[in-house]
Amino acid sequence: MSYDLPARDNIGLGDLSRYDDMNAIRAAAVRADIDNAIAAMPRGYDTMLSRIFFFAEDDEDEQEAGVSFSGGQWQRLALARSLMRDRASLLILDEPSSGLDAEAEHHIHQTLTEFRSGRTSILISHRLGTLRNADHIVVLDGGRITERGDHDDLMACGGVYARLFTLQGQGYQPATVQ
Repeated sequence: MSYDLPARDNIGLGDLSRYDDMNAIRAAAVRADIDNAIAAMPRGYDTMLSRIFFFAEDDEDEQEAGVSFSGGQWQRLALARSLMRDRASLLILDEPSSGLDAEAEHHIHQTLTEFRSGRTSILISHRLGTLRNADHIVVLDGGRITERGDHDDLMACGGVYARLFTLQGQGYQPATVQ
């Protein structure tokens, strides 16, 4: 979700009890790897993440103009918003890195693995490589649970997960010459 609000508010909404806690907001942004992008904006965390409210005929005052984020930046910002709840016992993330490049996705998942340590989390993803290190994987097919286990168990089973994981992995293999 993206809100036509300053960066600080976009993240602070993740935990209303700490909405004004700049240390918590910045810590969440650092974990989501969006802090540097926010700090580089004209007004930093006070920069409006929208241009909808600005009707100036010329943009001479960049300090007052809003900023438009890319899809990947919005995804990181939304992740920072959810990471504001660092005391929550359950974290549910649905495709938290689908809009990121491979390097950024890897970094985010390393950070999430550390952040979630010792807590229950549910990661929903069609990108099966992001699930590889999960303690428990549940495969839904046709709206029903069809397989459960860790990566090695599901690969050995040779079912839907193994087929889809192998199919996705083929895109990363060298082309064979015929």
